Amino acid sequence: MTGQDPLGAAAIDTGKPHPARMYDWYLGGKDNYPVDEAMGHQMLALDPRVPVMARVNRAFMHRATRWLAEQGVRQFLDIGTGIPTEPNLHQVAQEIGPEARVVYCDNDPIVLAHAAALLRGTEEGFTEYLQADARDPEAILEGARKVLDFSRPVALSLIALLHFVADEDGAHELVRRLLSELPSGSYLVISHATADFTPEESKAATEKLKAAGVTLALRSREEFAGFFDGLELVEPGVEVPHRWHPELGEPVPGQDDGVIPGYGAVGRKP
Repeated sequence: MTGQDPLGAAAIDTGKPHPARMYDWYLGGKDNYPVDEAMGHQMLALDPRVPVMARVNRAFMHRATRWLAEQGVRQFLDIGTGIPTEPNLHQVAQEIGPEARVVYCDNDPIVLAHAAALLRGTEEGFTEYLQADARDPEAILEGARKVLDFSRPVALSLIALLHFVADEDGAHELVRRLLSELPSGSYLVISHATADFTPEESKAATEKLKAAGVTLALRSREEFAGFFDGLELVEPGVEVPHRWHPELGEPVPGQDDGVIPGYGAVGRKP
């Protein structure tokens, strides 16, 4: 772990919902506040399958990490990690490659506090947490270089993050900047919500979150694929998350009971 104070100087903002804490609530966690639960209930009123979607997204991260570790990747940069749940990315990667190095990054102090607890007891220097905003790639890269060797392949993981970053806030520039520092043989992993399958519900969700101060930038399949421009997509390419290499994990109960409005993909930097 880094030497950051888990309580930090940054205060936890309980006045508006935070995506990481809402995600924790969807997964049945207790590390959230009434404002997060209240907004979560509003999202469930629009689509009661939101908790299933959250678990499907988590399962995609597990399978993608497992696939990458099986390819020999031993360095992972996970941005927008959220409140840790077990197994977390480092546990999946280090089960296959105990020497794997993982850097987590998030901007919510409550995530840092729980990351400190989860990572206690892991081997020093192999799993670290960085508190930084996803829209500040320079701070992320500076912190990640202290743990990761950027002369060797790195898996850049952006799980359920980019739909909270609008185009005008530099979503594509962020991805390009981070990838620009990574060598050939590195990978990009993204999962992302979309309005392609549920346009009316998605519009209502976007408006409710905007009113609460949370950006939701849902993108089409084509727009999602644009994040992988210049990369070699791993088969099966852009796919709904639970259909990406399902053989690498157990199915999530309820995942086939209706549409999962999202995409997942992994791309390799040539």
